[in-house]
Amino acid sequence: MYLSIPDKHTTRFYAQKQQLTRKQMHTIFIKNYGCASNTADAETIAGCLKQAGYQLSTNETEATIIIYNTCAVKGPTENRIINDIKQTPKNKKIILTGCLPKINLERLTKEVHFDAATGPSTGQEIPNIIQQIIQNQKPTITPLTPPKEKPPLTLPKLPTNPLISIIPINFGCLGNCSYCCVVHARGHLQSYTIPQITHRIQTDHQIGCQEFWLTSQDTASYGHDINTNLAQLLHHTTTTQNLPQNIHIRVGMMTPNLVTPIQTQLINAFKDPRIFKFLHLPIQSGDNKILSAMNRFYTTEEFQTIIQTFKETFPNLTLATDVIVGFPGETTQAFNNTLNILKKIQPDITNVSKFFARPKTPAWNIQEGLVDKDEIKHRSTLTAELAKQISTQRNKTWIGWSGEAFVDEKGKMPHTWISRNFAYKPIVIKSNTTLLGKTLQVEITETSPTYLKGKIIN
Repeated sequence: MYLSIPDKHTTRFYAQKQQLTRKQMHTIFIKNYGCASNTADAETIAGCLKQAGYQLSTNETEATIIIYNTCAVKGPTENRIINDIKQTPKNKKIILTGCLPKINLERLTKEVHFDAATGPSTGQEIPNIIQQIIQNQKPTITPLTPPKEKPPLTLPKLPTNPLISIIPINFGCLGNCSYCCVVHARGHLQSYTIPQITHRIQTDHQIGCQEFWLTSQDTASYGHDINTNLAQLLHHTTTTQNLPQNIHIRVGMMTPNLVTPIQTQLINAFKDPRIFKFLHLPIQSGDNKILSAMNRFYTTEEFQTIIQTFKETFPNLTLATDVIVGFPGETTQAFNNTLNILKKIQPDITNVSKFFARPKTPAWNIQEGLVDKDEIKHRSTLTAELAKQISTQRNKTWIGWSGEAFVDEKGKMPHTWISRNFAYKPIVIKSNTTLLGKTLQVEITETSPTYLKGKIIN
């Protein structure tokens, strides 16, 4: 009787075969919540998993492993995520990523079952985490302190929309807003270099992306740690010889006080036709005392000056802003100041949020000046109604406009497509043929509070 002893190559072959079999036994569904940065993280998670040989699913029911890429910015969002996790069948393995494990791991541990938890932007770590839970190891909780190193911008990704590339230009921010918990999840500012960002744009364009979202917690903070700024990034991006002329760039949210020092440079950069004339500038409150309590380092006057200056150069600029109602200390007059400033600046888009104290923030411990919940709800309703009135009137001014529009997604109704003009205005058009990726001549014929309706004229 002879005993066969496998050599190291045979052993490695059977180990790889066993690992491949384990991967084939599991399909993974990624459920994403939150901002554009979170969407970019989810795309990277998907890309890293595909590269590692795992099977991805678009069907939550069929998946054996569910990754919840979480958001922690609002209390209702946290509640919804926890409720979704509770509804997950017991036979599925659960991985929690994103901001919420870093902000409220205590509640997650108490209320839901999970097999692993980690922070945001952990695409390169996910394959190993999944391998661990497949092997039925104990729940894995990776270090939940802000990362010392930002994730590489070269990691593989699977775009949610094959035409749109979401590119984080920096990780973390410079802010310390008293209501915001995200800084505790993503940490202090770490910017990518201009060559890294332009290379990512070129790489994604080669696989078919034509619209690029430059995103982060605060794009205006970009470069402060590497001796550059957002305006210089945009200038270099649009003047590089290797960047195609037929692309579209959307710049993400900017904190007002960091816009002011680079305002002239920024406006000059925005003149490039490839950059959408879209400005996302949060006001948060129209009252200077509340802004100070929020640790927002600008005044309403400075905020309005930025908008006025941008609109002098770009009269048809699309303006988006954010408002928080019910922050502690917000009197009736302070709230009315917010309504008044919205009437003055006439934003096309207003994102209205009720104040919710978040863990690990200074506002979490505020006990004085709290606004009654019913009053917060009332103020939210009034603000949303005003925002709808303003956006409705703003959209009506576009009736009769004609020009180029790029089709970047399918509409919700059959045979409808969403296109974007130079100001990033969404224009819904009807067609029985596929229009994705086409640039068309359209004319605006009708409007709604949130979008325009158009027809193809060429």
